Amino acid sequence: MKWFETALVVATFATGIIWLLDKLFWARRRAAESGLIDEEPVIVDYSRAFFPVLALVLILRSFIAEPYKIPSSSMMPNLLVGDFILVNKFSYGLRLPITNTKVVPLGEPRRGDVVVFKPPHRPDENWIKRIIGLPGDRIGFHGDTLYINGEPMSYRKIGDYIGHGPGADMTGASLLTEDLPGRSHTVLEWINNPHPGGWGQGDWEVPAGHYFVMGDNRDNSEDSRFWTQTHFLPESDLRGKAFLIWLNCRGWFCKDGFDASRIGTRIE
Repeated sequence: MKWFETALVVATFATGIIWLLDKLFWARRRAAESGLIDEEPVIVDYSRAFFPVLALVLILRSFIAEPYKIPSSSMMPNLLVGDFILVNKFSYGLRLPITNTKVVPLGEPRRGDVVVFKPPHRPDENWIKRIIGLPGDRIGFHGDTLYINGEPMSYRKIGDYIGHGPGADMTGASLLTEDLPGRSHTVLEWINNPHPGGWGQGDWEVPAGHYFVMGDNRDNSEDSRFWTQTHFLPESDLRGKAFLIWLNCRGWFCKDGFDASRIGTRIE
């Protein structure tokens, strides 16, 4: 929601400037003309009241943590439709609002991190995927097996997945543990892939300053494997690292619209 971010920045600066001008000039002029300093214009009164709140929200949202809602099933089984998540905005450096320009480098993404970003082919949207390939890596995906620098990842089947609500259509898919180097996480795969030739097959070499991202729902994710303009996510398009589910709400009026069990779940 870039429009909200832009509106928040404009409102914060506008109310701050009005309040500052009143402190420096307008209040003195009113006192000199009428002898009263308590008779503030409405716009000054509102600016004085709202500026601290707007400034706090802007700082928290831009540099500390930002909320997002999961709109699709591409990160099942780890993230579900209706999950409200928090994204750490300083894990990979402090960035300016609106432009997303990094001003203070603090860290680099690690393999396996779940990140929110603006995809290069849809820069007005926010997507969420898992970082699979780091700069310089050779990534391959063949026969439902992920290869990193020529080495196949190992998989262990946990069982058959049972989905609920919007994820019910994934019931019966294989629930697997995928062992990335130094990190494990769960993925979903269709038992009977409807694409006989394979889904998202290929080999890619990640260029400098870019990352290769994939969804955990391997047969239902529009990720780096399928991006046509470029298969890679530029570092400059990162928004932050997802770390916590703080609410699950699929709908206010639907049956079982809230899932309290997901509140406080860490995103691994």
